[in-house]
Amino acid sequence: MRAVDARELMDDPDADIGMLERTYERFRLVNALVSHPGRLYRRDVRPRARRGPIRILDIGAGGGDVSRMIAARLRRDGLSAEITALDADERAIRWASDRDGGAGVTYRCAFAADLVAEGQEYDVVFSNHVLHHLTAPELHGLLRDSAALVREGGAVVHRDIARGRVAYALYGAVTWLLGGTLFRGSFIREDGLISIRRSYTTEELADAVPTGWSVRFGLPSRLELRWDARTARP
Repeated sequence: MRAVDARELMDDPDADIGMLERTYERFRLVNALVSHPGRLYRRDVRPRARRGPIRILDIGAGGGDVSRMIAARLRRDGLSAEITALDADERAIRWASDRDGGAGVTYRCAFAADLVAEGQEYDVVFSNHVLHHLTAPELHGLLRDSAALVREGGAVVHRDIARGRVAYALYGAVTWLLGGTLFRGSFIREDGLISIRRSYTTEELADAVPTGWSVRFGLPSRLELRWDARTARP
């Protein structure tokens, strides 16, 4: 059963700022190892960008590492996109924008609903490790807003952890072994374990989302929730 009452330490408004910023820094490594953002790029970003400049929205961007990775791959492939990294936590946006490093990502402290109200539209809307943070009403609000933000021919891709005993044990073991070096002074280990406990199984997520959304399971212990503007309606 989901540990819906557990809360990640980094979500605390009074979280130690040094540990929080070291957590943002380590996200780049964790996401590269477990989130495989290259798959999102190859399947959803690059094919659309090859047809012309596109707009991309990263919801709950945290430290902005996935947005910057996509920007780097677009430059490598000679393609163009306008990328917005969105997060409701001003601490994350401040840290990420200070470390853009010429990536050209736009960082905004706001909610997806704010962009809907502005009439914004994107070709690819995605999130990474956001769904498990949300209450049921917040989840439905995110799905409604992200579908409203994607233009015709675009896609929404929300990617998260799949809860399971193997995932919990493996993450616990790896972060224990590396905790004294790579993850020291951050929330990576503690919050990662809490995140797994809060996450959905494939069946739970499929039951929680409206018609038109599809759920896929992938390795290592990953869930992908998709809405394709070509075949679905919010």
